[in-house]
Amino acid sequence: MKVPVKAEARKQIGVIGAGDCGSEVRALAERVGREIAKRGAVLLCGGLGGVMEAAAYGAKKEGGITLGILPGTLREEANLWIDIAVVSGMGHARNALIAQSSDALIAVNGEYGTLSEIALGLKMGKPVVVLEPGWKIEGVHRVKIRKKP
Repeated sequence: MKVPVKAEARKQIGVIGAGDCGSEVRALAERVGREIAKRGAVLLCGGLGGVMEAAAYGAKKEGGITLGILPGTLREEANLWIDIAVVSGMGHARNALIAQSSDALIAVNGEYGTLSEIALGLKMGKPVVVLEPGWKIEGVHRVKIRKKP
């Protein structure tokens, strides 16, 4: 009997940011989601609105796979663009799952929840990218995104 050989697992890129954000931040998050999908990675996020929804939408526009780790216990709370919804029942503590499950994290704006994910990612030795303008934290990679022509 032939034993199946596991193919190299797809990278999981965590996109983190505020659940409530303006149109400029949403557009940036959507662009990030598109780029993740173009590169064949899975987009991992908190599965709710704002940056998470915009990034998932961008990934879906490019045919990507999206995974949301939700704070509550209902899969129905996931935004429309999440393919796989994981319910954690952990509230903000689910940020540790997002950081641990991501091969790298990209912060698109954000608030204290995002800050906790950045800190957890750094503590876990994950590469963390902060899109400008953003926090100035030792250990993160700061990236300025050029506006589209």
